[in-house]
Amino acid sequence: MAEPSGGSPAARATALLARLSAQVQRVVRGKDEVVELCVVAVAAGGHVLLEDVPGVGKTTLATALAAAMGGSFRRIQFTSDLLPGDITGVSVLEPDARAFSFRPGPIFANVVLADEINRATPKTQSALLEAMNERRVTVDGISHELPVPFTVLATQNPHDYHGTFPLPDSQLDRFLIRLSMGYPDREHEREILRRGAWTEETLPATTEPEEVRALVPAVDAVSIHEEIEDYLLELVRRTRSDPRFVRGVSTRGAAALYRACRALALVRGRDYVIPEDLRMLAVPVLAHRVVARAETGHPGEGARMAIGELLWELPPPA
Repeated sequence: MAEPSGGSPAARATALLARLSAQVQRVVRGKDEVVELCVVAVAAGGHVLLEDVPGVGKTTLATALAAAMGGSFRRIQFTSDLLPGDITGVSVLEPDARAFSFRPGPIFANVVLADEINRATPKTQSALLEAMNERRVTVDGISHELPVPFTVLATQNPHDYHGTFPLPDSQLDRFLIRLSMGYPDREHEREILRRGAWTEETLPATTEPEEVRALVPAVDAVSIHEEIEDYLLELVRRTRSDPRFVRGVSTRGAAALYRACRALALVRGRDYVIPEDLRMLAVPVLAHRVVARAETGHPGEGARMAIGELLWELPPPA
């Protein structure tokens, strides 16, 4: 593992994030922007929703991220018969002690892959709400803290509706970023075919969970000029008043964009936010939090297009 870089806290955090990105990119080929945004989510303490067809590397991305972090990883396959206790854990009677003890579920990991999250019932989906928002779960009235860092990467197939339960707005709002990986280009796909499967042993950790935990104050220290705050607030305001939207961005959504911009600045080696940070993140952070008046055949495409049009119409600060 590389030694911590010297310099300011921001410089050390940027070096750590660069190592993390580079390590994941060793196995997730040709998807540098996707990897970068997942690292942004980790730095910001957020979660990622991956919407794409099966077999394009979503599981590889999640496992590689956990391996590079040196953290624990759990995969939960969401199905219609999955129960909340299968995620959070249960209290079990210990006969010898004549008392109940808590057995943690798979949610107790640094990186959790919630595979095909929309195949579980709403009751089971709701078991993730407290975990994603509060970083804890409550079983039989007792709260249990989740490990830190804690990131959920959830997947769903946007084209397959058979036997699925659409995520409610309250669940979608817990995801900092929504992404689509897409197919690799020809040469990267050739490389993937020749390389074959990878294992965690071939991708050693480049950092430790304790170092990732220290990113929180580094992100908090990134500055945002008042003009960029005004730019963000004006974008949010327009989603609430523009006729292209049925529902605009909530205050929680605005706060998510604010924090994601700070994390992206840190990933890119700055301790201050620039307008390009906001313009890059507006669609992946906001599109799943709004309802567009005109939607296309692909879920969410209308929202992405409408936010993109707003960005085009709204000049950034000089």
